[in-house]
Amino acid sequence: MSKFSDFNFKGRKALVRVDFNVPLNDKYEITDDTRMKASVPTILKILNDGGSVILMSHLGRPKEGPSEKYSLKHLLVHLRKLLQGATVLFAPDCIGNDAVQMAASLQPGEILLLENLRFYQEEEKGDTGFAKKLAVLADVYVNDAFGTAHRAHASTAVIAQFFPKEKRMFGMLMENEVASAEKVLHHSEKPFTAIIGGAKVSDKILILENLLGKATDIIIGGGMAYTFIKAMGGKIGKSLCEEDRVKIAADLMKKAEEKKVSIHLPSDSIIADKFDANARTSDAPSYNIPAEWSGLDIGPNACGQFANVILRSKTILWNGPMGVFEMPVFQHGTKCVAEAVAEATQKGAFSLVGGGDSVAAINQFGFSKKVSYVSTGGGAMLEFFEGKTLPGIAAIQS
Repeated sequence: MSKFSDFNFKGRKALVRVDFNVPLNDKYEITDDTRMKASVPTILKILNDGGSVILMSHLGRPKEGPSEKYSLKHLLVHLRKLLQGATVLFAPDCIGNDAVQMAASLQPGEILLLENLRFYQEEEKGDTGFAKKLAVLADVYVNDAFGTAHRAHASTAVIAQFFPKEKRMFGMLMENEVASAEKVLHHSEKPFTAIIGGAKVSDKILILENLLGKATDIIIGGGMAYTFIKAMGGKIGKSLCEEDRVKIAADLMKKAEEKKVSIHLPSDSIIADKFDANARTSDAPSYNIPAEWSGLDIGPNACGQFANVILRSKTILWNGPMGVFEMPVFQHGTKCVAEAVAEATQKGAFSLVGGGDSVAAINQFGFSKKVSYVSTGGGAMLEFFEGKTLPGIAAIQS
């Protein structure tokens, strides 16, 4: 594979797989353009070299082929704005005669946005014939869609074979994502603290198991913490608990002890008498929550306890919130962790934040510029840290 920054795109047509799967409201307005913004440096580098860009992406989960709701044409106006008024054309299909002709007549400095790849079922099926029809549109392939790197789809994993090694590469976003993730997983400076939160242990078992061989400290927060606390004999009231995962949680704690990895569970919790922003709340030891109450955030002692661990770390991975941070009354714990991660980063730690909710939290609290790297790929990042091979990465590297 070639290195994107070293490649000269002058006179070349680059087919760039981006992740423009952005949320739209009922008026087809973009409510969060983070993923589009993330691809801008890659696109501009190709244009500035004197090349032209053909963009392909999916949007949503269309079930029955083409539909107005999932058309990428809704992104055109905003894309032109992000690209400082560059010429952005739109192909009403991603394959076929129109796409071929529009790609062929594309001039240096121009961009062609193809219609939604998922209007064809062949995209998600990883169909070779479909990938070949996309490949004929350009002479260089650039994968810049980390958010879909864990999917073996036609445009991410299958298409690379139709380009010679020196003409397939990661874009700038993908390069940064892979470099940041590999730095944390394979070249972490110790102490290395992984902060794992969210609702369910079942979603995070594989990442926890893989991190036992890498991290020095693992902080567990969010709803999943109560399954661990129950495994240790704690009384958790009506807190979220996956009964069928209690034994797995106990086994993980035992493995951690054997590997001399410190697992940190919240010493206290903000508890509520119902799952409601206006519920009655109180603070209680996480191991002794009253029968009718639930833990919905980490408590003030746990905030201090977790911050101390984070502040002495040299490498930090954060995936998942500490509580129901969408409700202001239960967001203090997640905000405390965000503040500690930002402070540790200022002191020289390398911090990587990934996973939809953690990213939403770090953006909401205004700390996105104060951490080392914010990942754009939730599922892809999770699978990377579970130790899996991501098809979209392997296709370029192999």
